[in-house]
Amino acid sequence: MAALVFIACAALGARPLAAQTTSGAGDASLVHWGQLTGAQVKLDDKTPIHWNVYQPVKSEKKEKKDKKDSNLVLVLLGRRYLMLDVKARAVYVVLPTDLHAQGSDFDSGDLANPSRLIASTDWSDRDVGPAELVNLTLGDYGAALQISLPHMPDLRPFY
Repeated sequence: MAALVFIACAALGARPLAAQTTSGAGDASLVHWGQLTGAQVKLDDKTPIHWNVYQPVKSEKKEKKDKKDSNLVLVLLGRRYLMLDVKARAVYVVLPTDLHAQGSDFDSGDLANPSRLIASTDWSDRDVGPAELVNLTLGDYGAALQISLPHMPDLRPFY
């Protein structure tokens, strides 16, 4: 019976009730992480074998009201995900179950869970021309992490 209701809803273009509840009020805290091309990662001055860098993708609605996402970075090191809040100088462990794959990108809720905070020291953040260079030492690895985040060009027309 439930399958018939689902098929009828799909045929009429309506979303089933379960889909409506997951995307209703939760959209405000939903973060879409896009792969950052041109980024570089080094762990103790060596490039990890498997790594990737993601930053929140701004939608037209969120761009005007939510500026705090610009300091967030999601880093994949091997099989481990870390979220860095560069402004707050905090590192959080991210469980793979917290991320929902959308092609090569991810969707997630708020990943800044205080119980998953990792000790980190020696933070530095500086502009090095075409990129922003973030350096820190991870307390649990005892390893120096360096991330180079390319600046996105401003494509607005000059008038």
